[in-house]
Amino acid sequence: MLQEESDLSLIIAQIVQKLKGSNLYAQLERQAWACLQRPEIKLESLKEDIKEFFKISGWEKKLQNAVYSELSVFPLPSHAAAPPEHLKEPLVYMRKAQGSWEKRILKSLNSMCTELSIPLARKRPVGEQKELLNKWNEMGTDEPDLSLFRPVYAPKDFLEVLINLRNPNYENGDSLSFRTHLGLIQVPLKVKDIPELKEFFVELGLTTGQLGIDDSTQVPPELFENEHVRIGQKVLAEQDGAAAQQYIRQGSPTALRADLWALILNISSQPEVLLCFSRDTSVLGHFAYNSASPPKSYIRGKLGLEEYAVFYPPNGVIPFHGFSMYVAPLCFLYHEPSKLYQIFREMYVRFFFRLHSISSHPSGIVSLCLLFETLLQTYLPQLFYHLREIGAQPLRISFKWMVRAFSGYLATDQLLLLWDRILGYNSLEILAVLAAAVFAFRAVNLMEVTSLAAAEAVLADLSTLKVMPLLQIFLFATVT
Repeated sequence: MLQEESDLSLIIAQIVQKLKGSNLYAQLERQAWACLQRPEIKLESLKEDIKEFFKISGWEKKLQNAVYSELSVFPLPSHAAAPPEHLKEPLVYMRKAQGSWEKRILKSLNSMCTELSIPLARKRPVGEQKELLNKWNEMGTDEPDLSLFRPVYAPKDFLEVLINLRNPNYENGDSLSFRTHLGLIQVPLKVKDIPELKEFFVELGLTTGQLGIDDSTQVPPELFENEHVRIGQKVLAEQDGAAAQQYIRQGSPTALRADLWALILNISSQPEVLLCFSRDTSVLGHFAYNSASPPKSYIRGKLGLEEYAVFYPPNGVIPFHGFSMYVAPLCFLYHEPSKLYQIFREMYVRFFFRLHSISSHPSGIVSLCLLFETLLQTYLPQLFYHLREIGAQPLRISFKWMVRAFSGYLATDQLLLLWDRILGYNSLEILAVLAAAVFAFRAVNLMEVTSLAAAEAVLADLSTLKVMPLLQIFLFATVT
């Protein structure tokens, strides 16, 4: 009990410290000072009167949403005596693998910069600064020739690293479940089985109304859709982030999605000064709970001197081939550049960074790969073994879907329904479930193929798939 109270006190202190650096904290201070000028505020009941003012004026709800948002990204609890690096990743071999991968990426980046004679860290000359300011509002329309630049790495390069990942404390015979796993991922992480997934994704059950199924042309809107829209409007009116997250588990109406996502992600309505993502240093904050570390560069001639070290890129994120697919679907929801950017940034620091970092987190790409392979091997063993025998390991096909969160593969309306559930459950595990469901849906055709190329051809086009029926059937109908 004492340990739990101590952990809670620590969490509260850390969240308070985080909020003190936010715009919301400054706004609350200004509102509190303004409140003191009101005639109904009495000195003898000052604390209670200010609380009541915050409640009536809506600022209490904004503070609750901010706290809830921080809890959504708070690191998993660890032992009080654990060193700071355990908050980033508790397993030593995962941290070492991530460090090795970062060195490999930096080597590739430095090699390309050397070939093109482009320095990584330098101050822009005055002429370039003036030219950039003059063209600030035209950025993206007048791009330089980028044909000589190549992606630093592609998803298939990352997959090869994950395939070779091993826990040095385990031998192949140490664990029955570990020994019998015949997939490409050979690390003993705990992933959910179907009963646990059913419990976790309970709102996706066959008896629960779903947008993506119950709003089809065959279902009269008065049976589900109309009431679901009404509830969504009420959730938005109350501006309750926790309620919005629960609501969106059944899918978001198209007209409400942009506002619901902004509420869940606690995006302010205040316009922000836009930066290129690569130069937005606020993104560095997510490295406190990311197994990765931002790459450093040194001013020329000052190698190894920490006072001359800079992060490069300034946000600490080196993009891979296809990285822009994380933002492309959001362009269908947000027309205002500032809002679009804030949503993308928050989606990245909450979710998408886990898809290209090596970690043991349940939403990390390693766990997603293992979950996908375990589901197939356990519940579709004949298909799994057939594909494995012909050299078409399923993960080699599905990895690119998961690492891009299915963006670019599904039709946009279906992708947004999928991302509704990512936000609703605060988890990326649904990506692995959907990947397994796609294989189950195409199982008959896949049992006929005799090569990896033929299997890829069967699964080349996912644009006609309906996400929610696939998930429901795989989780709650065909699998026991």
